[in-house]
Amino acid sequence: MAADARGGEAINYTLRQPLGVVGCISPWNLPLYLFTWKIAPALAAGNTVVAKPSEVTPLTASMFGEVCIEAGLPAGVLNIVHGTGPRAGQALIEHAEIKAISFTGSTRTGAAIAASIAPKFKKLSLEMGGKNPTLVFADWDASEANLATLVRSAFANQGQICLCGSRILVQRSIYAQFRDRFVEKVRALRVGDPDDPASDLGAVVSHAHYDKIMGHIALAREEGGAVLCGGHAVDVAGRCAGGWFIAPTVIEGLAANCRTNQEEIFGPVVTLIPFDDDEEAIAQANATQYGLAASVWTTNLRRAHRVAARLESGIVWINCWMRRDLRTPFGGVKQSGVGREGGVEALRFFTESKNVCIDLG
Repeated sequence: MAADARGGEAINYTLRQPLGVVGCISPWNLPLYLFTWKIAPALAAGNTVVAKPSEVTPLTASMFGEVCIEAGLPAGVLNIVHGTGPRAGQALIEHAEIKAISFTGSTRTGAAIAASIAPKFKKLSLEMGGKNPTLVFADWDASEANLATLVRSAFANQGQICLCGSRILVQRSIYAQFRDRFVEKVRALRVGDPDDPASDLGAVVSHAHYDKIMGHIALAREEGGAVLCGGHAVDVAGRCAGGWFIAPTVIEGLAANCRTNQEEIFGPVVTLIPFDDDEEAIAQANATQYGLAASVWTTNLRRAHRVAARLESGIVWINCWMRRDLRTPFGGVKQSGVGREGGVEALRFFTESKNVCIDLG
């Protein structure tokens, strides 16, 4: 309750109301997780959903739809549409009854969606690409467990996770020692049939993506990079023969501003970059068009807070990677995204706020 400009008393409250019909577009790399990550809060906020999974990975979305029917979800509440981006996706974006679009995918596609939606004044959430830095300071806890986490942060899901650390920045005083230990761990990774428990990495998603990754490795060599391990295709026998397998690849000797260190590869490829001090580490970490995630490794808590505050990134992990509390805001800055998802942020995105003011005079 508060006095208004006329001197009387009034009470204000805010309603958060569902938008109506919203569109959710998810990528291929974590097909069920990222699909449901959008659908659940949209439904919880009271909307109905038209959801389009990637045409590359349609099966889990279809299975999820069948489960929803079996669970008794009313017809029309969740509508799963399969098709390509230029046809099904564009129709979803342009439909007048779709009040908001939540998209996860490439920066190029996100830019096209933003251009289509801007004149229609729809709500838009974009979670796009990344070229994420991992900052390793000389005072980090160099345990085997932490080293294993850094390897996982680089190569989980064959590097096909938007949060993978593809640029590893290492303080020069420990660079050689770190490089040798890291490369030894990476060489021990096993590429093979994902059904085999002994496999650490499987195949990349498609032939086209395989060609893109191998093209980036060739570019790194042209730019003067030294391939410390990997850099080649892997032949896997049995049911996976002829598949698109790539050895986990570590490259050094490249400038921070070269294409290999600027462009998203989205595969099992990382670069090692030395730095001298905090300022150089921060400058190199921020020197890309992306700003999705970063991790900082140091036992100096003051440094951790100081560096995290200056990194141009939507999420910063300190001495860990992929520790996700799904209640926290998630998204990127610069060309990694617009808006935030997760927890209350998702509920805010999928609702519209309305203030109601009652004169009590």
